[in-house]
Amino acid sequence: MGGGGLVRTALYDEHEAAGANLVDFHGFELPIWYSNISEEHLNTRANAGLFDVSHMGFFRFSGEGVLEWFEGLATQRVSHLKPGRCAYTHFLDEDGFIIDDMIFSVASRQDILDTGCTDWESPSEVAILGVPNASMIPTMAAHFGQHLPADGSLTLEDLSARTSILALQGPASPAIVSAVLGDENVVRHFRGQPIRENELGVGGWIQGTGYTGERGFEIMVPNEAAPGLWRALLEGGAEHGICPVGLGARDTLRLEKGFLLSGQDFLWPPLADAGEHAVDPSLLARDSWETNVPFGLHLGHEFLGKQRVVASAAAAEQGEGARWWGVRQLEKGPFPRPGAQVLDAEGGRIGIITSGGPSPSLGRVGIGMGYISGVTEGDEVLIAPNPRKQVRAVVVRAPFV
Repeated sequence: MGGGGLVRTALYDEHEAAGANLVDFHGFELPIWYSNISEEHLNTRANAGLFDVSHMGFFRFSGEGVLEWFEGLATQRVSHLKPGRCAYTHFLDEDGFIIDDMIFSVASRQDILDTGCTDWESPSEVAILGVPNASMIPTMAAHFGQHLPADGSLTLEDLSARTSILALQGPASPAIVSAVLGDENVVRHFRGQPIRENELGVGGWIQGTGYTGERGFEIMVPNEAAPGLWRALLEGGAEHGICPVGLGARDTLRLEKGFLLSGQDFLWPPLADAGEHAVDPSLLARDSWETNVPFGLHLGHEFLGKQRVVASAAAAEQGEGARWWGVRQLEKGPFPRPGAQVLDAEGGRIGIITSGGPSPSLGRVGIGMGYISGVTEGDEVLIAPNPRKQVRAVVVRAPFV
């Protein structure tokens, strides 16, 4: 259903009934907050928060040699992963620029059948379940499609439109899953499985992943099952302090943990003309080495675009090039925001902020992340939100909390 041209998820009525402040987010009508961003943020860190992330995509890859094929496109090593494992990766173009990032999981044939799927006709013994970013669903479908074998031995199914994704995050999340779905569905960190038999009769996929840095779960279910599961999690989690959380706190939570945001912290060059950008798009065309992410990159295998990553690593050894760093302000002043300049002690420009704002967990200290040249952890820099103001800050390696 659409509201004024916007796409509404299967949980729209739940959000409206809860008094959510609904906004246009990449064409979806989604909550930005229910009470306020800071309150929802802190409650997720202390107790638990429930997020509707159904705008995210859901892909299923299957066929003979699917793990090896996927590995050839991914910066992450894939072929060694057994069913039940999840991982994070980037996908690069032929020139080595990041197109998108993704958390994916490996499932056995029986796993797929146990999700309640009745129309899967593939003879594949394993499948890959991936969650592309919302605005990148058609782009990534086209990218994968371009590289599928011509003989039809591998299949990509876009299940996004019929799948809802609920994210339950926070230290109380295991207790809530246990109370609502049973102990057998409390999967470990970066593990995934079909949802086991439960009192709600809900089927689907559950994995121990999320975008907050907290212990948590992402639950993929058919759209028709989403409202009942949403209500059950809020009711069953009431004694554990759960609250619904909007996209505002989702952003501040990921910022504190140093997680990249597709389209803001990196941007595929062909998409540079799509929409307005606070940062010059040419500065957001990056490879995996430049993002400085400590996971998701494995240089021991061949993958599309690897040559640029290797070149960036070699340049870094010579002290050249920019990498993605965190900065924490040392004094009061305007918070770091996308587009703010990073300066050295002499006032020379050495970088730019791509994500930033106040940290609720640190008492609203200003934190930011961006691409900075010639620095290392502990160096002092200046953040210049405008030509007339400079704020002292220290270079840190995320996470901030």
